[in-house]
Amino acid sequence: MIELLPSRLPALARWFPGGAPGVAALPEHVIATGNGRWWADRAVDPRAVAVSSGDHLLLRGDPGSLTPDALARFAGSYIEAPARFLPALGGVFRRVDPWERMVYVHQAPAMAARPAPGITVRRLTPKDAPAVVALGPGAAWIHRTWGGPAQLASCGLCWGAFHRGRVLSLACTYFLGSRYEDVAALADPGHRRQHLALACVTALCQDIAARGRTPSWTCARDNRPSRLLAWSAGFRLTREYVHYATGPARRLEFPGAAAA
Repeated sequence: MIELLPSRLPALARWFPGGAPGVAALPEHVIATGNGRWWADRAVDPRAVAVSSGDHLLLRGDPGSLTPDALARFAGSYIEAPARFLPALGGVFRRVDPWERMVYVHQAPAMAARPAPGITVRRLTPKDAPAVVALGPGAAWIHRTWGGPAQLASCGLCWGAFHRGRVLSLACTYFLGSRYEDVAALADPGHRRQHLALACVTALCQDIAARGRTPSWTCARDNRPSRLLAWSAGFRLTREYVHYATGPARRLEFPGAAAA
């Protein structure tokens, strides 16, 4: 596949309809923020189109138009695609693991969250970038769709629970859509079960509502803590889907590949 510049994008409405919750907001996020990449099998009248942000990728169109090496670039991704792409993905990657996902939409009042004295819940500012970096590599996933810690701290769409300048929990808009903002949250392992993530998510949801949008939430079916946090924050299940985690590519099977 060839990478497309934002100025050269085809008409995307038929590929990625707007105004949907969850990972479906990813294309709108990339258009709105510039944090992501676009591909197509050809620049004019494409038959297959892909868009990615962070580790997530949406793939649409005709799988028959894609060669194995065109798909190989998406190793190590979470791919959401119609079932017709599965044979092609299975032929390209050594592993294609299905992952059941759940999409929630904010529909109910949140449970009360009362952080301990000395903890402040507030919007992040650019000066908070070092505090986000200090969360370590295990927290890097939460700022990948923004391009890094500095961009997340500067986006105005992230709330944190702070104690003496240290971030104990974060909640941010992970995918910024036209109608929905998909929410992500994390808590420092040493400060869980203190309702800090709930406090951050609640503040963020109020902020999203003030912008005239609706919060959504996406998590794995087997992620019970995330599901409980979503329910406590007022999210309710609306749909389920499957995306696929891809392993390394079977590079030696491609035509013209060099022998090891």
